[in-house]
Amino acid sequence: MTVFAIWSQKPEKHDCYTEQVWNAVHFYSNLLDNDNVILAGDFNSNSIWDRPNRIYNHTNLVDYLKTKNILSAYHYFHNQIQGQEKDNTLFMHRKIDRPYHIDYCFASSNLIDKLKNVEVGNYETWTKHSDHKPLTVTIDL
Repeated sequence: MTVFAIWSQKPEKHDCYTEQVWNAVHFYSNLLDNDNVILAGDFNSNSIWDRPNRIYNHTNLVDYLKTKNILSAYHYFHNQIQGQEKDNTLFMHRKIDRPYHIDYCFASSNLIDKLKNVEVGNYETWTKHSDHKPLTVTIDL
């Protein structure tokens, strides 16, 4: 099992959180060819913020991972489109009127085929602990 724990930070020189993840997946691209790869955590990105001329936007990251047969567990399990998620993983500053989906678990297709459940914690239960809601992925290994 190869696991990448993600917590994307904004670079000092500009405002794109995706750049760090983009650079990492390219630097470690040979590891992404292994079976049983998981990239999970706070990506701080969503395709709603894509800038089309920016190579390292969220959509291009998702497309690159797809070339490695790595898919978003949430999007696959719930048949959702990137940027049109029905569940939010972040309520900015814990405000219910500032919802976003920015936390992900990407997994190799052989693990995606073994998904049993993917769920996002609810606002009421989790907001006292964090502005993020947990993304729980159950895989039958």
